[in-house]
Amino acid sequence: MTQSHTRISKAVIPAAGLGTRFLPATKATPKEMLPVVDKPAIQYVVEEAVAAGLSDVLMITGRNKRPLEDHFDRNYELESALTRKGDAERLQKVQESSDLATMHYVRQGDPRGLGHAVLCAAPHVGDQPFAVLLGDDLIDPRDPLLARMVEVQEREGGSVVALMEVAPEQIHMYGCAAVEHTEGDGVVRVTGLVEKPDAAEAPSNLAIIGRYVLDPAVFDILRRTEPGRGGEIQLTDALQLLAEDEKIGGPVHGVVFKGRRYDTGDRSDYLRAIVRLACEREDLGPDFRAWLRSYVTEEM
Repeated sequence: MTQSHTRISKAVIPAAGLGTRFLPATKATPKEMLPVVDKPAIQYVVEEAVAAGLSDVLMITGRNKRPLEDHFDRNYELESALTRKGDAERLQKVQESSDLATMHYVRQGDPRGLGHAVLCAAPHVGDQPFAVLLGDDLIDPRDPLLARMVEVQEREGGSVVALMEVAPEQIHMYGCAAVEHTEGDGVVRVTGLVEKPDAAEAPSNLAIIGRYVLDPAVFDILRRTEPGRGGEIQLTDALQLLAEDEKIGGPVHGVVFKGRRYDTGDRSDYLRAIVRLACEREDLGPDFRAWLRSYVTEEM
């Protein structure tokens, strides 16, 4: 039997990573501020949270991440200059980021993994369920994954993870879920989780991607979780305990995502994401697609 649960309103975005895969671009610029067409990647993530009804956003930052705060703050000098020029279109774009959500920030300090980053959110989140969005995964707004996850959590309680089918040779790059099917369309019951297993040891081809809706019971588990793979506190290890014992913090469900996802954490996928999104823009797409066809034809 299902029951009603507390409405989710808070989103947590871990953003303390060093972005070493994008050096030297990220030497002085946070990886989350790298542009995807004409918006930084982090803005897409905040927009997704807001679209799912989560207007209270906590960003977990670190050293050299001040540009993230500046981006979501007002820039009165720039706004004044655009107003004087009568450039209403660009003024609106500048103001969009500062009006998106109620933003909060806390520094992770010692970067000890995703689990530790999530634990940094405990004082802000309190005893309410909350969402976690990783900035490397951009989900197309036409495929509302997070809203679906919130719906499942509010109906079933516990925690919900986003899952995606991947090729066996790629499963070692992700956390992997053992699952049982349910009557819900695209919803599975998670019975176990393994962080970055070898293909031969993976319990399925369902990989965890960067969206979670978590029961606050995860905080107590994370406080007791020892460093795991890579010497970091793994969120996957805490979710494994929740999946093993429903009494701790409810069940763990998974929503199997088959929509459009753009991985900006990898250089090649980052470039593909820019091309895909630019091609679909009404203002850029026609000319860009024509140039792209011409360029590919010449190169072939």
